[in-house]
Amino acid sequence: MASFDWFNWVVLPLLIFISRLGDVTLATLRHIFISKGLKKIVPFIGFFEVLIWLVAIKQVFNNLNNIACFIAWAAGFSMGTFVGIFIEEKIALGMQLIRIISKADNNALVEQLKKINQGYTIVDGEGSQGAVKLIFLQVKRKNKPEVVALIHQYMPDAFYSIEDVRNSQMGVFTKTIK
Repeated sequence: MASFDWFNWVVLPLLIFISRLGDVTLATLRHIFISKGLKKIVPFIGFFEVLIWLVAIKQVFNNLNNIACFIAWAAGFSMGTFVGIFIEEKIALGMQLIRIISKADNNALVEQLKKINQGYTIVDGEGSQGAVKLIFLQVKRKNKPEVVALIHQYMPDAFYSIEDVRNSQMGVFTKTIK
């Protein structure tokens, strides 16, 4: 009776999974940082990403008859993507533009924005259903949930959209809310 080969069927696949988790997490963060214009840190992330990838792929190629290594490789990729996005959402780097369009009175929302020192620009507009107000806010991503909550509270029927801002200069931004 042959004994179970723990290293080849458990330890090695686990190491490949952890390596792949690490390199794909770094790759996901690298791509997100590139899109946000954070180009100074990207080469360092890329260096470690590729170094980890090389170590992991060598182990896969050295064990082509071990299906557990292939499964670990694929699972590490999936989990690394998830972890990279999760980390990026938690650090919430960058700015976002919130564009609000509404026919409703915006005075209560504007007063709340003033209280938290959030800059805004209001423009008269014309929509398919008549006159509207457009309110533009540039917010730090970490403050977006609180600002969106204010929109829901003070202008619940307003249409709004949110998009990432790559670069901007000057402005009035929300005081730390929490």
